[in-house]
Amino acid sequence: MSILWLEQALPDGSTAEPLRESTRADVAIIGGGYVGLWTAIHIKQLQPACDVAIVEQGVCGGGASGRNGGFVLTWWPKIDTLVALCGDAEAVRLAAASERAIESIAAFCAAEQIDAHFVRGGWVWSATNRAQEGAWDAVLRTCDRLGVAPFARADMARTGSTVHRSGIIEASNATVHPAALARGLMRAALARGVRIYERTRVATFTRDAPVLMRTDGGFLLRADRVVLATGAWASGVRELSRRMVVVSSDIVATEPIPERLAAIGWTDGSAITDSQLRVHYYRTTREGRIVFGKGGGALAFGATIGRAFDRDPWRAMEVARDFARTYPALSGVRITHDWSGAVERTPTALPLIGRLGGRPHIVHGVGWSGHGVGPSYLGGRILASLALGLHDEWSESGIVDQSMGGFPPEPVRYLGGTLVRAAVTRKEYAEWDDRKPGILDAALARLAPNH
Repeated sequence: MSILWLEQALPDGSTAEPLRESTRADVAIIGGGYVGLWTAIHIKQLQPACDVAIVEQGVCGGGASGRNGGFVLTWWPKIDTLVALCGDAEAVRLAAASERAIESIAAFCAAEQIDAHFVRGGWVWSATNRAQEGAWDAVLRTCDRLGVAPFARADMARTGSTVHRSGIIEASNATVHPAALARGLMRAALARGVRIYERTRVATFTRDAPVLMRTDGGFLLRADRVVLATGAWASGVRELSRRMVVVSSDIVATEPIPERLAAIGWTDGSAITDSQLRVHYYRTTREGRIVFGKGGGALAFGATIGRAFDRDPWRAMEVARDFARTYPALSGVRITHDWSGAVERTPTALPLIGRLGGRPHIVHGVGWSGHGVGPSYLGGRILASLALGLHDEWSESGIVDQSMGGFPPEPVRYLGGTLVRAAVTRKEYAEWDDRKPGILDAALARLAPNH
């Protein structure tokens, strides 16, 4: 099976050329996903004469940006973490900016004629069993204290399944076709004069200024400033390796079933998640498919991201079973696609944005924890200011250069993470059946980072 989004967005497989000679740039961006592309576009908007080059080891959008569920969310669900990191005022400013980013993405797509299948159907944060009820209460209390109201109570009938017991909705949220958005951003960047080299992996880079990057092909790219936007692959950068873990997120997609969606009442384009740690997330598509995903399927050892992070048939079967259990009225619906992707998780589930080891000429924006489609627009704006050496509200925002904790070294991280993941899985399947989980499983599950 193949990745539905990339199959649709790259029907002829055409890509940009790789780097075939040594060259230089004012700013080099390593990584051609949402973060790298938005950063390049923002740099060109700020300083059109700046020479920007993107190097991408695969194709733009081939990583997490072309494999995710296409949920365009905000940082309002993470308001408690933002408050702890930045204080009340800055937390509200950043969360509000992430909400405005959704409208900015819609406007950019309209202006650039990017058909990213943008649908503002809202996001439903739901409980699918008794243990999940009220998972959002702390967030609602904080929002009430801060005088903001991004959420409302949701009508569960809109989800199309009686499995959903209760929930809230954030109406500003949207869905997109992930790979169509990524490839559209690539075209917009090229039109602004950004050089893009696909199938060009940076094997090493120096830390001194200017930065010297060597590709697998043996060519050199020299740049005054560098932006690291490599997603999960940043786990191989020594300054960042202890600040993230790499897990898989696994997705299945059904055949088109618009008539059956109409019959169960799921017709408003809403995106839905439950409240598990190994979260389920699901939405419909323009052609009437359901795309259904599950987080936390596999854990990488260190920076080793193997083929199991592209696709694993056993994990796909688990996701398909969970889909059938969530939507029993859709029994018999055929699964046509399944795929996986590598997701970098941070201790706070917020991205690591800042200067690598304190160096102003190497900046990074990684650790999006599976929630990067919308916030990557804002992250790109912050990284553009950092890369250009500007002193403004973005380069000096509260999320920049934050110390967000870390994870144990290997092999403790992998062994401990594997134990915790197994405990979380057993706990959540027990709760799904309204059974009390084992004491040890419940205790181990509390060690897992929040999503």
